[in-house]
Amino acid sequence: METWEKLVIGVFALIIIFWFSPGIKTMLEKSKDAPKDWAGVLIPVGLVVLFILFLISTL
Repeated sequence: METWEKLVIGVFALIIIFWFSPGIKTMLEKSKDAPKDWAGVLIPVGLVVLFILFLISTL
């Protein structure tokens, strides 16, 4: 990839970050007040890990 292409991608990335930054700040403030639901995250992740281990063991 040429240098000018890398610069254009970097400029686009900065524009996108500045464009979404007000929404990101609002989302982070709302997430501080949200209830924590770790079981809703850990149970599906655990099931996926068990399924992958099952698939590996069947080889």
